[in-house]
Amino acid sequence: MLLDDRSTAPEYSPQAPRRWPKRLLVGGLVTLVVAAIVGFVVSAFALSGATLEADGSSLGKVTTDTFGGDVSTVHATAVKTGTDVPVELQGDRIVPTVKLHPGEQVRVEAIVKRPSTIGFLAGSEKKLTMTTTAPTAGLKGRWLNVKSGKQPYVHFNRPVSEVAYGRPGSLKHRRFDKPRTSFTLGKQPAAGQMLVAAAALPWEHVGKFKSVTWFPATGTPTVAATPPAGSTVSASTPLELTFSKPVKKILGSEMPTLSPEVAGKWSQPSAHTLRFKPSGFGAPLATDLKVVLPEEVEVVQTDGSTENASDVKWEVPAGSELRLQQMLAELGYLPFKWTGEEVAKTPEAQVAAATTEAPKGHFSPRWGNTPSGLKALWTPGEANVLVEGALMSFEERNGLEVDGIAGPVVWEALMKAVIAGEKKPTKGAENGFTWVSVSESLPETVTVWHNGKFVLTGLSANTGIPGAETQLGTHNVYLRYEETTMSGENPDGSHYSDPGIKWVSYFYKGDALHAFDRASYGSPQSLGCVEMPLEDAEAVYPYTPIGTPVTVNPA
Repeated sequence: MLLDDRSTAPEYSPQAPRRWPKRLLVGGLVTLVVAAIVGFVVSAFALSGATLEADGSSLGKVTTDTFGGDVSTVHATAVKTGTDVPVELQGDRIVPTVKLHPGEQVRVEAIVKRPSTIGFLAGSEKKLTMTTTAPTAGLKGRWLNVKSGKQPYVHFNRPVSEVAYGRPGSLKHRRFDKPRTSFTLGKQPAAGQMLVAAAALPWEHVGKFKSVTWFPATGTPTVAATPPAGSTVSASTPLELTFSKPVKKILGSEMPTLSPEVAGKWSQPSAHTLRFKPSGFGAPLATDLKVVLPEEVEVVQTDGSTENASDVKWEVPAGSELRLQQMLAELGYLPFKWTGEEVAKTPEAQVAAATTEAPKGHFSPRWGNTPSGLKALWTPGEANVLVEGALMSFEERNGLEVDGIAGPVVWEALMKAVIAGEKKPTKGAENGFTWVSVSESLPETVTVWHNGKFVLTGLSANTGIPGAETQLGTHNVYLRYEETTMSGENPDGSHYSDPGIKWVSYFYKGDALHAFDRASYGSPQSLGCVEMPLEDAEAVYPYTPIGTPVTVNPA
């Protein structure tokens, strides 16, 4: 029996091989693309940063990531004033194109522009800001001990690009190719003092000047003064003493004293330094000023040498001749008035006017009919006989020594009088201003001009005989007697002594205006004096107080 082939065939049809649907494949691809995009975006965000950070050589350093973009603009502003500070981008650093001052604060701004591929997502720009301070270089030591033959070296607390050093009016500048922390002052005397300032970076001005003092490395206490010992100082100049060792070790609990005494205050700005700041009228004008120390030290002189001494000395000059004349005119002691800039009625202002630049202005006669002979005696700004007489009058009226010299006491008294407005009285023969003119033209006469008027004219007089001539020119009355004994030597060598001489006003050595009984007047008869009849001499005498100018004119 034949078997049916179908009986052996499988009862189900075989399945075809399994395949992924097309849409699933497409979806997978999309997922991969999206993941790639997301990854790119995340990476781009992560690499799109930019920072502005402090930098030791500039105002700030800009750092950008791969997709951070480029710096499009930079800007800087001074914090204190709000003004723009010109800057430029050098590589990735923001550098000023003008010099700044050490310690100056600056607000810096940088705008970073991102690439368009990431800009639409992260923003097209990023603004970066920060505030920075221009660096300051300081001295590591201001008191140096220098061995013999060595040069003083100055050290800084950070590298510097430029230094300025020296004394006021003669400063030197040095710029370094590579910043350094020290430099030498060069060959110098064994001791001395200089001002030093430095700039940390090339785009800075040098900073504040500090004094650097060096001393011989001998171990002996040494003091350097500012201004230097032996130099000239003004009345209000602060005095500074810098010691080679701490003040306490050298002076202990004692403090220096000033001679003459000066109003002011001592302070100690550092362990090595004492400073005196005058107040009021300061140091007396036209005097030698010294600081007296409790013990002897080596004092640095102006040439850098040292001398053993227990004091430090300076010279305080007198005020200007022009200011002296201005004050005397203002107080009414001259036949001229002064019109010009006003000076404040304070000691400080008066001292400054006397010792710096005198106020601007001009002199003019106080009276319209001032004689030409009197005008000829006047020279503004220069010492002359009228100023001497005015000083003598001021001294006599204020109980001072009468010498016609503007010494320290007189200068201070004048300034006090100006402040107080103590003008010379004008009423009365002994007040105001008087000029006595003697003519040797025959007949000899005496004329008195007072406060703008000729009060006595054509008074008969006798002047000196040959061999005992009356001194010609103008001199001021320096001594007076209502009655005295006059004695001296005759031309032949014999001596005379005349008691009871009245109304005597000495104006040059033994030459005087006075009364003397003669048979006649109007010709040379005296031994150098200007003799007048008793009544005339009595009339002249009230007009000749101390300081009155007397002019003897030749024939």
